[in-house]
Amino acid sequence: MEFAMVALPFCLMIFAIMELGMVFVTDSILENATIETGRLVRTGQAKAQGMDGARFKEGVCSRMSIFSADCPSRLSIDVRVIPRFNTTPPDPMAGGTFNEGALTYANGQAGDLILVRTWYRQPLLTTFMSQGLSRLKDGTVRLSATTAFRNEPE
Repeated sequence: MEFAMVALPFCLMIFAIMELGMVFVTDSILENATIETGRLVRTGQAKAQGMDGARFKEGVCSRMSIFSADCPSRLSIDVRVIPRFNTTPPDPMAGGTFNEGALTYANGQAGDLILVRTWYRQPLLTTFMSQGLSRLKDGTVRLSATTAFRNEPE
């Protein structure tokens, strides 16, 4: 009888720990993929290849290893030129919904300050986890990665 009372909470706790571990692994992979793909912009390779938002997104997704299958439908990108490093760009998650209309893509020129932001919609199986991890009204969890740099001279 005691096992029956303890088994369900124990299994839920183990499952939540495993799911949280997956969130951390996905976040780490997203961060690395964003930095590596942003390097193409920083070094001027993206501009030389005629890279646009769709190709940048493909570049990030190709670096997402085991999570690359659903990546194109889950990933949102924003690459923009900023005037200063302390600039606050628009938050697409303001108001409790994700607004993709505020996102843009620009390679910039040599010497420009560039801000690269990515968001990955992470599905969760445990509803109580999404309550603690989501900033959105629909309960979806968006992992984000950001990098800022100055484009290298040509």
